[in-house]
Amino acid sequence: MEKNINVTLKIWRQASPKVKGEFISYKMDNVPTDSSFLEMLDVLNERLLKERKEPVEFDHDCREGICGMCSLYINGHPHGKDGGTTTCQLHMRRFSNGETIVIEPFRSAAFPVIKDLRVDRSAFDKIIQSGGYVSVNTGGAQDGNAIPISKIDADEAMDAASCIGCGACVATCKNGSAMLFVAAKVSQLSLLPQGKVERAARAKAMVSKMDELGFGNCTNTGSCEAECPKSISISHIARLNREYLNAKFTD
Repeated sequence: MEKNINVTLKIWRQASPKVKGEFISYKMDNVPTDSSFLEMLDVLNERLLKERKEPVEFDHDCREGICGMCSLYINGHPHGKDGGTTTCQLHMRRFSNGETIVIEPFRSAAFPVIKDLRVDRSAFDKIIQSGGYVSVNTGGAQDGNAIPISKIDADEAMDAASCIGCGACVATCKNGSAMLFVAAKVSQLSLLPQGKVERAARAKAMVSKMDELGFGNCTNTGSCEAECPKSISISHIARLNREYLNAKFTD
């Protein structure tokens, strides 16, 4: 394996939400294959700053695959072509010498571009605020082992809770649907005793807010599950549909 490679970056540059964007190409020589994708972008930005040019804006935070901030569309895939991987966990050894890498922001009507590769994903925050929580007095927290939860439910709730809210499901969906994200949050809470009290109100409120914010409908193509960096199953969407229908029938 080569220790260093040369690549061409075709990056989407857009100065502001209301300005027309375009792809700009940058040649990167002698890129270490053991560097991460974001480290490679850091090197590019250092070079641009030395040349007194505007650096490329992109989101990042923990760089450990936890925060969900590194929302880049790489060669036609959210977070790149590797399954179960965030952009910050993607390494340059996954690319070939001489390859052209196309880098775009997540594309969705509900995720407007702020600048370059940064998008506004605050719509997810609004969905969580509408019902993705449990209203309890946490004063005297009960011992976890004293709450009877089957291992099957506990494991499934944990799988749903692994959602990092990155938005890859929305970016890859042809309808721009947020169903996998909403389903993961609703499923996580509906499986646990603490979340059952507000399950009906939660399902209705979060689905309503999702529709209000302009996300598309789910047509079960499965692309969201295929591109999710945490491999969250679309079976949670089935549970969300059941929760929502039960709430409506109860009304």
